Amino acid sequence: MKQFIDFIPLLLFFIVYKTEPRAVDILGNTYMVGGIFSATAMLIISSVVVYGILYIKQRKLEKSQWLTLIACLVFGSLTLAFHSETFLKWKAPVVNWLFAVAFAGSHFIGDRPLIQRIMGHALTLPAAIWTKLNIAWIIFFLFCGAANLYVAFTYQEFWVDFKVFGSLGMTLLFLVGQGIYLSRHLHDTAPTTTKSED
Repeated sequence: MKQFIDFIPLLLFFIVYKTEPRAVDILGNTYMVGGIFSATAMLIISSVVVYGILYIKQRKLEKSQWLTLIACLVFGSLTLAFHSETFLKWKAPVVNWLFAVAFAGSHFIGDRPLIQRIMGHALTLPAAIWTKLNIAWIIFFLFCGAANLYVAFTYQEFWVDFKVFGSLGMTLLFLVGQGIYLSRHLHDTAPTTTKSED
């Protein structure tokens, strides 16, 4: 459910981007609807609305949601201010690489890998499996960032489609692979701590 909610602004961005550009009169003012810049405006507005509602209902946002929202505001605003889609093209790579840094940093900061802190309440796994799983997420985020960057600057006509559906497809495939991998270890009850308690 959370993943679907996070996907709403991106889906609205895609719909507006694919709309044939045309002038629309709103309260006596004329605005262009359709194309990258109105889609970027929609991305910013819908992100603020969606995460604002979540914040009101939950009294908090997850760190990943804060990062996504801030990235939308920063890169989206720069795209509109300088009228250049280049800034928006950097959003997905930067966000993915920041996630990779966060997951990698958890091997050195704290007593558990980040993926264990996220999923540990639901799964009991050996420490070695948590470490491998965390490394897999690091590789996944690095790959997603590189793939988004490559497509964005190599295939101009295709990058928005990839940004929405390519990234979603890669995530779903990775989650399926993770599920298959975890299914082999769900009944392993070895200790889950990663540091000895001396």
